[in-house]
Amino acid sequence: MNKYKKYGWIVLLILLLIYGLVKYCRLPGGLEKRAVVEVSIPKGISFSAFADSLEKKGIVKHKNLFVLWAKGCRFDRKVPSGMFKVPQGLTYPQLIKFFLKAKPEFISVTIVEGWPTKRVLQRLSKRLHLNIRVLDSLARDSSFLHSLGIQAKDITGYLLPDTYVFASGIDEKEVLSFLVHKTLQLFQPDSIRQRMKQLGLNRHQILTLASIVEGEAILDRERPLIASVYLNRLRIGMRLQADPTIQFLLPDGPRRLRYKDLKIDSPYNTYLHKGLPPGPINNPGKKSILAVLFAPRTKYLYFVAKGDGSHFFARTAREHARAKRKLNKIRKKIYGY
Repeated sequence: MNKYKKYGWIVLLILLLIYGLVKYCRLPGGLEKRAVVEVSIPKGISFSAFADSLEKKGIVKHKNLFVLWAKGCRFDRKVPSGMFKVPQGLTYPQLIKFFLKAKPEFISVTIVEGWPTKRVLQRLSKRLHLNIRVLDSLARDSSFLHSLGIQAKDITGYLLPDTYVFASGIDEKEVLSFLVHKTLQLFQPDSIRQRMKQLGLNRHQILTLASIVEGEAILDRERPLIASVYLNRLRIGMRLQADPTIQFLLPDGPRRLRYKDLKIDSPYNTYLHKGLPPGPINNPGKKSILAVLFAPRTKYLYFVAKGDGSHFFARTAREHARAKRKLNKIRKKIYGY
């Protein structure tokens, strides 16, 4: 009887150990109710760096022990990437199971029409946890740009503004390639290509002019009219005299322009040089790009801001001067200058 009792206790102990091990390794229920820790895992990092990031976040207390469990489960060969919300209080095998089953978070990123490239890159870096130095370097890397079909000194003009949803874990090259692809897609339809031939402008020139329109326009309905003014000036060889190109050159802009600003020696100064500047001055939105492509035929050569977001459009210098005098009187009456 004592012999059977002894065996019974041994069997019970083994069963308890098995139960404890299963419980230790199996993911518990109610994970959605637990407090979580957000952790961002870049694509392509080593398992050691992955374990380091978990340790820094307090998810793993003993890195070496976690590494042993991971190697035993062969998890060290399956490093995940992306943004994860990790429940607190998981054992190491539970943590491994969580990462094997978990899907990375999706992140929404909004890029606003007319933003300079520096601001776009800052937004991408902050929202997607990307390296700003890598983004900045890629934006000016001629080999990378040429691989995307961009024959320019930097990526400005090719980062199409919109609201996008990215899977976390996307890397710097992938996100820039995606945004450039969205821009180039606009120029794929035959109708767009035919229109460019009619205008006598290539893709880079369209984006350059669209960026100027983006810098001028506030009201959507005026984008095509503003584009028509600049297209008319280009046709007759008149200087564009576009204020946004001067703002682009100012280290302390945007601000009210002074007379000396119009004398800045730069190929981007459209007050001094005829034709388009060397490239886009910001990242124009789809509406401004289409406004340039499908601008109406007008005889307008001038426009001046009314102060309420709209503009007065004129065909002659005399009409333009008259409108400016009228608006200056109104401005002086309201603002005192």
